[in-house]
Amino acid sequence: MTPRLRLQHITKAYPGIVANNDICLDVAPGEVLAILGENGAGKSTLMKIIFGSVAPDRGTIEFDGREVEISSPSAARELGVAMVHQHFALFETLTVAQNVMLGLAENLSLEDACRRISELGQRYGIPVDPRAFVAELAMGERQRVEIIRALMTSPKLLILDEPTSVLTPQAVRKLFETLRQLAREGVSIVFISHKLDEIRELADRCTVLRAGQVIDTVVPQEKTEDELARLMIGNEPPKLAERSGKPGGVALELLGVGLDGGRHVAGLSNIRLAVRTGEIVGIAGISGNGQSRLLGVCMGELPVEQGTVKIFGKEVNKLDPAQRRALGLRYVPEQRLGHGAVPEFSLMTNTLLTGDDLHSKGFINHERSRAFTEKVIETFDVKTPSVMKPAQALSGGNLQKFIVGREILNHPRILIVDQPTWGVDVGAAAVIRNALVKLRSEGAAIVVVSEEIDELYEICDRIAVMYRGYMSPAVPVQSLGMEELGRWMAGLWSGSPFKKKTREAN
Repeated sequence: MTPRLRLQHITKAYPGIVANNDICLDVAPGEVLAILGENGAGKSTLMKIIFGSVAPDRGTIEFDGREVEISSPSAARELGVAMVHQHFALFETLTVAQNVMLGLAENLSLEDACRRISELGQRYGIPVDPRAFVAELAMGERQRVEIIRALMTSPKLLILDEPTSVLTPQAVRKLFETLRQLAREGVSIVFISHKLDEIRELADRCTVLRAGQVIDTVVPQEKTEDELARLMIGNEPPKLAERSGKPGGVALELLGVGLDGGRHVAGLSNIRLAVRTGEIVGIAGISGNGQSRLLGVCMGELPVEQGTVKIFGKEVNKLDPAQRRALGLRYVPEQRLGHGAVPEFSLMTNTLLTGDDLHSKGFINHERSRAFTEKVIETFDVKTPSVMKPAQALSGGNLQKFIVGREILNHPRILIVDQPTWGVDVGAAAVIRNALVKLRSEGAAIVVVSEEIDELYEICDRIAVMYRGYMSPAVPVQSLGMEELGRWMAGLWSGSPFKKKTREAN
């Protein structure tokens, strides 16, 4: 069978780094090919070459047996290539429907676009309001928009770069059903994921990249997850260190906190939570149920409309983020580019965003800034040739390691983290989780919002759930089974207003 896509000797270099080095691979019609590699292994660069966003320095591309030059994303779409990007390529000031229409060659009316988006979302279990503005959507909802936009083009080759990173387990199951159906219909799928269980479940073959080179191509079902991890990393994956915290006094407290929502945004209703020093409290829930807005209220980015936020017993409702940082509060936001880091700024300049001891009275201490940036890069194994590299030039996983490392090495007394291991490989995830556990053992109070349920069970002392802006009680992890957690994620915990409504409906 003629391959749908064949890459021959693809090479791409940037100053100080060879991203892709003599890569050869192919994918057949109806085949699911997984691409596995550490952060910075060259996966995203290779996908951008296939999609026409980046031109290779050397090598050839064949599509359906014919050599082609893919000079732009529009040329890729004409061939039948669609891509779901890891860093979402969406305009926040436009609606979902308007963003989708920008990626289509055919002319659709707004009404037709809204109808088709709703139909696709319903059919594939990734619903999203076509009239919502992207700025109002959580990261998981934005991921759905990217996937729907790709499916709207009826592609021959579908590239997915970390498509499940902020999807719920239920949405992942539905997405995999969709991808299998597309494969049966002859669509070729190239699938990048750091989640080894997903690769073993979905992929027909798996090509492993390391430092920009193809190491091996294997049948993933014939390998264990540990074997795949060793192929990817080149040695044994790190294990989670066993350290336990000793809960002390209340560090962060929310008393009846409320925030109005809207048609597309979950508000916050009577949130009550106390987080102690020396403990990690995890917050689970499907994306878009108010988790990110809750952390925005904690950090002072969103004003409290009802209730009180306290840091070490002091009311901070009127304090801005800088003033809260001065009290020891640090924040790793969900959105890396544009929120956690300024894309065009260098890594060294980005350290100044929250490094309060790196500047004083308008003067920057460049020597200290460089030393601190180098320490983050070394400690968290951030793959970059220079501290002067722009944040947007890093792979998603490496940028995540940088942002998490920057905040942890500022020695916070309280750390709130939104999706700590989004898009990072198994080795990097272990490094980040170990750093959080170590920080807890040193007496910090930590709040972790994550849609990785296994991650919450692995590192948290207590866990709570958010549903439509309401929060369940925070209970010890060992007291909440996975099945019960699933019910809580549907709003059915004891005392929940939604459980009461369900009883009344029955």
